[in-house]
Amino acid sequence: MTAVRPRASFWALCLIGLVAGFLSGLFGVGGGIVVVPALVSILGFPQKLATGTSLLAIAPVTLVGALSYTVLGTTDWAYGLLLAAGAVAGGLVGSWLLTRLPSRAVALLFVVFLLVVAVRLVFTQPSSDATPDLTLLGGVLLVVVGFVAGVLSGVIGVGGGIVIVPALVLGGGVGDLVAKGSSLIAIAPSSITTSVANLRRRNADLRAGLIIGIAGCASTVAGSYTASVTPTRVAAVAFACFLVLVAAQMLWRQFRRPTVDN
Repeated sequence: MTAVRPRASFWALCLIGLVAGFLSGLFGVGGGIVVVPALVSILGFPQKLATGTSLLAIAPVTLVGALSYTVLGTTDWAYGLLLAAGAVAGGLVGSWLLTRLPSRAVALLFVVFLLVVAVRLVFTQPSSDATPDLTLLGGVLLVVVGFVAGVLSGVIGVGGGIVIVPALVLGGGVGDLVAKGSSLIAIAPSSITTSVANLRRRNADLRAGLIIGIAGCASTVAGSYTASVTPTRVAAVAFACFLVLVAAQMLWRQFRRPTVDN
């Protein structure tokens, strides 16, 4: 395991947390898309330790983000809890499939999915706070969406919000703010359960995770507020650009020269 000097890395960890937390609140995602690459490239964390530390940091950030959206009146807890039920189960299945599926092929298919979603978001005019009535079929579909998000998170290491928010906005007619708030509710439980397991296996740096998480909690409130005052058209295009960046990063991770995980 690569040692990280506490004093030398403190402000870097704070900065990582502030950026990740703001994006988490702004887009309704976990923030791992920022945390993992930053820990690996800036602080020299091994990939596995960075992933575990990211999940640990994300847990409090998503909880604070969900509460922020609740205070703003743009969160549907029924949606979020149904998504969470599916995400927790999907995460377990994804972890099991991790060594049994060709992760590169799955990742490339997911990149195509992200690019298609990004294009659709640019040419779609979403509502900001629409919440369709929850039916039995709708509830089942929410669990399925959460399950798929959890599986992909376990197999290729993407945050569930990358799947959940577009699925709710484009597939369910849910307002973008409601989708983001519900997504954060869904991400939190699986982040907590996975973090407990990672800490037991020493696959997470407790100190780094806490520093990133605390810094992220402060900025996710600002991100949530920014989302609430951003015009829906601008928010949709911004999220589309974010998805393109995620897709580009995934391609880079898949085709870069393999490295040995310390």
